[in-house]
Amino acid sequence: MAGLPAYVAGRKSPDAIVLASNESPYGLLPAVEAVINDLTAGVSRYPDMTAARLVEAIAEHHGVTPEQVAVGAGSVEVVGQIAAAVVDAGDEVIYGWRAFEAYPIITTVVGGTSVPVPLRDHVHDLDAMADAITDRTRLVLVCNPNNPTGTAVGYDELSRFIARVPSEVLVVIDEAYHHYTDPAAVPDALRDFADVDNVIVTRTFSKAFALAGLRVGYCVGPSDVVSAARKTQVPFSVSGLGQACAIAALGEEKEVRRRAALTVTERDRVSRELVGLGFDVPPSQANFVWLPIGAAAASFGEHCAAGGVLVRPFAGDGVRVTVGLPEENDRFLELAASAAENRG
Repeated sequence: MAGLPAYVAGRKSPDAIVLASNESPYGLLPAVEAVINDLTAGVSRYPDMTAARLVEAIAEHHGVTPEQVAVGAGSVEVVGQIAAAVVDAGDEVIYGWRAFEAYPIITTVVGGTSVPVPLRDHVHDLDAMADAITDRTRLVLVCNPNNPTGTAVGYDELSRFIARVPSEVLVVIDEAYHHYTDPAAVPDALRDFADVDNVIVTRTFSKAFALAGLRVGYCVGPSDVVSAARKTQVPFSVSGLGQACAIAALGEEKEVRRRAALTVTERDRVSRELVGLGFDVPPSQANFVWLPIGAAAASFGEHCAAGGVLVRPFAGDGVRVTVGLPEENDRFLELAASAAENRG
């Protein structure tokens, strides 16, 4: 445990603009707010441990059977459940790097061996990931769009990669930011790879559905893998309130997509402004942008914090900036401009 890296969450401050945690800036969905008002008295009781109504609602939403759905406390726990189900001590887990920082933690916790594969131009190098597969590989994690770079791989690349993965190796496609993607450029893995027996897809209610504080995520995939993942879930990890709010959120798909479109418009504006300031900004398909500024990441983060905006620096690599409301983004851009002037 001494060598296990700790997960670093985005900073919080009541007096600052928080653009560090990839949350939705638009608050609760109307139907979710109504559910919370109705159900707060019920939190003194244990929830349904099987989350049966939620599982059925997710299955109906995606046109699959309930046996193909497992839930957990955010998609990060679901990825952990899957890893616990398929990875034994010494088995290898392949993932791109830098990607979601929980991946090496999850791998270590289940006793696996991490095989991080460097990104190429800030994008998953799927050919190199396929080349890294050995007879010890049990799990491959593909974050698409990738956190923290925001980049995504297209259908053709992902399809070729999946075809190269042996059938006994499980591929997890982490689609936490799916609602922010351009459907012409980024595949919908739940639809496009639904018939592939060694592919499982994870999603979350924390981002576009604006339920980050209630911790609800899920996976959809082959029923045998899903059954194993359910067995490794911490009992009652998804609260009754979380289950009810997630069901309500699924019914707000039109509003979710409207809000996501607002974020995408702002994301593209912020990206253009940053490029105009001289920053290298990889094309993002998520609700954040990535500034690969290397050794300057920590000082840039402190510069923003001093100006009342919290971003997410990854020391030595870059800075991830969540897309907020227009006025919040404007304040960040002012600070980015002053940082660029100081750097120049």
